[in-house]
Amino acid sequence: MQGEDRVVPVYASGTQVLQKLQEKWESTKQGYPAMYSSVVGGIILDPSMMVIPIDDHMVHRGHGVFDTATISDGYLYELDSHLDRLLVSASKAKIDPPFPRETLRNILLQMTAASGCKNGSIKYWLSAGPGDFLVSPKGCTGSAFYAVVAAAAGGYRHKDGGVKAITATVPMKHPFFAGIKSVNYLPNALAMAEAEERGAFASVWVDEDGYVAEGPTMNVAFVTTGGDLVLPAFDRVLSGCTAKRVLALAPELVGAGLLRSVRDARISADEARQCAEMMFLGSGLPLLPVVEWDGKPVGDGRVGRISLALSDMLWDDIKSGPDRIPVPYS
Repeated sequence: MQGEDRVVPVYASGTQVLQKLQEKWESTKQGYPAMYSSVVGGIILDPSMMVIPIDDHMVHRGHGVFDTATISDGYLYELDSHLDRLLVSASKAKIDPPFPRETLRNILLQMTAASGCKNGSIKYWLSAGPGDFLVSPKGCTGSAFYAVVAAAAGGYRHKDGGVKAITATVPMKHPFFAGIKSVNYLPNALAMAEAEERGAFASVWVDEDGYVAEGPTMNVAFVTTGGDLVLPAFDRVLSGCTAKRVLALAPELVGAGLLRSVRDARISADEARQCAEMMFLGSGLPLLPVVEWDGKPVGDGRVGRISLALSDMLWDDIKSGPDRIPVPYS
């Protein structure tokens, strides 16, 4: 519809709306083979019907939390860690889940199985629920659980040359809110947009005291010139599942003599800029070496051996590690 004089169509029947939704979906062809909605009470396979109520408080008030998990070769990687984090976020956001943890887990497994997707990711949300357009959740009819399968659209594994980063000018979240994986991602979206506008992959937040925090959707890690792997402490940022997995795997490199130590600790931006290596860590990456920060090379400006070693360890963990759950495809 274009022009001020055009008449806005009125759709009186669900059939007409469904037809329009299907036409719109056919023009986009996004790879979402399955969705679960507690409002509907089941798994939806028609992408044009993957909708949530407009009066859901997650939509108009941002009262919702979410998390994710990777699907790799028919296995869900670190689902339990991510699900635990979702429930911690929900508790902080005062959202009482509509089902027990095991039911949520079972729903995610059944949805993934119904999708037939063997490689990709799942995204899932706990919301205060639909009910009205007020701020208070008192009018909600009950909390809601939504989930979707997103087929793989290509990852970042082969960016062997590394990526660029900038320091974000967008204000970072208060530590209380940074520790909740909520749907309020406007600061994150603006920080990512700022990076892309300046030709970088992503930005890095530095707090008011000059310490490195995190990226818009990822944690950051550094390797000092002395061989210490340092991840900024989780007291002011989201506790990343991939970052915590790196902290668990990296001591192997200490034993091999490639690293001196592994720790999470506060690290100033000035100290970080002197490091030999820098990397982004996140579920969708899972590791991306950073070779340039604010226009200056990180270390010698090339991907370092620790970044490569950790990347290999993470991929091996995703493919054959202990934190994989087989999806019960029929």
